Amino acid sequence: MPEDSMDKPSIVTCTAPVNIAVIKYWGKRDEDLILPINSSMSVTLHQDQLKTTTTVAISRSFQEDRLWLNGKEEDITHQRLQSCLREIRRLARKRRNDGDARATDSVGLSHKVHICSVNNFPTAAGLASSAAGFACLVYTLAQAFGVEGELSGIARQGSGSACRSMYGGFVQWIMGSKEDGKDSVAQQVEPESHWPELRILVLVASSERKPIGSTSGMQTSVQTSLLLQHRADAIVPRRMVDMIEAVRKKDFPAFAELTMKDSNQFHATCLDTHPPIFYLNSVSQQIIHLVHRYNKYCGETRVAYSFDAGPNAVIFTLQQFVPEFVQLVQHFFPPDRNGEDFIRGLPVKCAALPMELKQNIGLEPVPKGINYIISTKAGPGPRVVDDPSEHLLSAEGLPKKTV
Repeated sequence: MPEDSMDKPSIVTCTAPVNIAVIKYWGKRDEDLILPINSSMSVTLHQDQLKTTTTVAISRSFQEDRLWLNGKEEDITHQRLQSCLREIRRLARKRRNDGDARATDSVGLSHKVHICSVNNFPTAAGLASSAAGFACLVYTLAQAFGVEGELSGIARQGSGSACRSMYGGFVQWIMGSKEDGKDSVAQQVEPESHWPELRILVLVASSERKPIGSTSGMQTSVQTSLLLQHRADAIVPRRMVDMIEAVRKKDFPAFAELTMKDSNQFHATCLDTHPPIFYLNSVSQQIIHLVHRYNKYCGETRVAYSFDAGPNAVIFTLQQFVPEFVQLVQHFFPPDRNGEDFIRGLPVKCAALPMELKQNIGLEPVPKGINYIISTKAGPGPRVVDDPSEHLLSAEGLPKKTV
C-alpha cells in the first residue's frame, strides 16, 4: 500500500441528541465514576432541531490527541474526556486481543485522534449541551475504533445525563447499586414513535452561560441539602414507576403533573442548598404562572413545564394545543423580531386568542423576555453521518471551520 494512503486519517462523523429529564438527576454518590443518588428519566429531543455533531479522525501521522469545540481548540486533557477516550481504547484493544476482526489495528489503536464537535444550540445554557456532547463523543469514538455493545456506561463517565442521550424516545437511567458502576446504565423505555402526538417547545430565555455549573451545584447540594437525600430515598423511586406508566399509557395529564412537580422539587432542592442556587429567573417564573393559569382556564392539563439547571423552559404538550399556546407565549412575551425568526424548528400554525383567555391569564407582558422558541418532538438516538462532505475535519484531520 502506498505510504501516503497509510497516513491518511480514518474519519467518522456522527450526531447525537439533547435529552430533557422529566424525573431529574441531581447529586452523585461517586464523583469519579459519576454514579447518581437517584434514577432519572428523560425524553430525547429530535436531532432535526437540536443536536451535537462530532467528527473523529485517527492517523499515525498525528503527533498528539487534539480537540476542537464549536470551532475553538480546547484542552483535551480534561479528566472526564480522558475517561471516555481511555475506556473506548481499552475496549477496542480487548476486542482485537479477543480476535474480533472488526476491532483490528487498521484504525491504529496506538494512533492519535483529532476530535471536532459543534452544537447547533447554545452551549452551557441549561440545554443539556454536555449530555449531547459526551454521547456524541463516545458514539463517534466507538464507531471509529470498532467498539460495539453497551456504551451508555462510558458516556455516563463524561457527563451523567449523557448516558440517556445514547437512546431515542423515552429513556431511564437506572442508578444501580454496584460500587464499580457497571449497573448504572441507561435503558430505552419506549421508542420515539410511541407517542407521536407529543410536542416539545424550548423557550429560550437566555443563551448565556450558567452562573453555577451543574457539577459544582450538585456537589454543594449533596453536602448541604437535607431535602436532596429525602427526595432520592422517599420520592423519586415511586415517581419513576408512575412516570414509566404514564408514558406507556400516553396519559398526558399524569405525565404533565409528574414532570412539573419533579422540576419544582429539583429547584426547591437548589434553594435548600447552602448557599442557595438560583437557576430560574423572573421570566422563568412568569412562564410557570402562564402554564398553570392556562391549564386552569382550559379546565384540563394541556401544557407542562420543566426547567433544568438554567432559565430556559421546556414545554411539553400535545400537537393540537401547540398553536394556541405558542400564540399565548408571543402575546405575553412580545418578541423583538418577526414571527418567523421567533419560532424555529417544526412549523407552528397560527391561532386566534380569545379575549377572554388573555384576560383570564391576567399577566403583565414581558417584552423580549423570550429570545426564541424551538419547536420539536421526541427523536432518535445517535446516528452515523454517511455524507463525507459533512465531516467537520478535512482530509488532513484539521477543522474545516475555526473561530
